[in-house]
Amino acid sequence: MDKEVILNKIRSEKVVAIIRGNSADGVLDCAKALADGGLTSIELTMTTPGALRVLGEVSAALPDFIFGLGTVLDAETARAGILAGARFLVTPALRPDVIKVCRRYSIPVFCGALTPTEIVEAWETGADAVKVFPAEFFGPAYIKSVKAPLPHIDLVPTGGVTPDTIGDFLKAGATATAAGSALVDGKSLKNKDWTTIRGKAEKFVAAVAAAK
Repeated sequence: MDKEVILNKIRSEKVVAIIRGNSADGVLDCAKALADGGLTSIELTMTTPGALRVLGEVSAALPDFIFGLGTVLDAETARAGILAGARFLVTPALRPDVIKVCRRYSIPVFCGALTPTEIVEAWETGADAVKVFPAEFFGPAYIKSVKAPLPHIDLVPTGGVTPDTIGDFLKAGATATAAGSALVDGKSLKNKDWTTIRGKAEKFVAAVAAAK
C-alpha cells in the first residue's frame, strides 16, 4: 500500500486504535471488533508478547487493515516490523535511526515528542507526523498552542484521548489521534469482550463525525 494512501486513511479515520496486551491471545479478534465499530487503523505495541509474530499473522489475515507497530526504539526492530507487515511505525520518543529506516522503506513513522523543541526536531528529522505524548497532562489547549506557531507540523496526540475529548483535540488542530486503554481496555481484552470493544469504537467514530 502506498505511503500517502496509508497517511490519508489515518487522517480520514482520525483514530489509531492501540492494542497493548499482556499476551498475543485475542489480538486478531480484537482487531475485527474494532473494525466492526468502524476503526481499521491499528497499532500493536512491541510491549505485547510475541508482537512481531502476531503482527505478521494479523497482517496476512486482514490485508485491508492498516496495522502498525508501536513502541519501536531501534532500527533493528523497525526493519523487523516492516518485514512482518507493519504499514506504519510509532516511537515513544525521538529515534532518528527508526526514522531513517522508515524513510528507506517509504513507511510512515509517527515519532514521539512533547515540547515544541522536540516536536520541531522530530519533524525536521523526517517524521511524517509527531506523536504528542503524553497528551493527557496538557490536553487540547496544548495542541492549539503548539499549532499556532507550527501549523505545518502534523500532530497526533496520544494519551487522554476519549470519546469525550477527541472532538476538542481535533478542533485544536490535531491531524489524527491515538487511543489505547480508553478504546481497548485490558479487562475487555483479557475477557475477550469484543462487544464492549466494538461499542467503544463506535463511540469514537461517532465523536469524530460530530467534530467535523
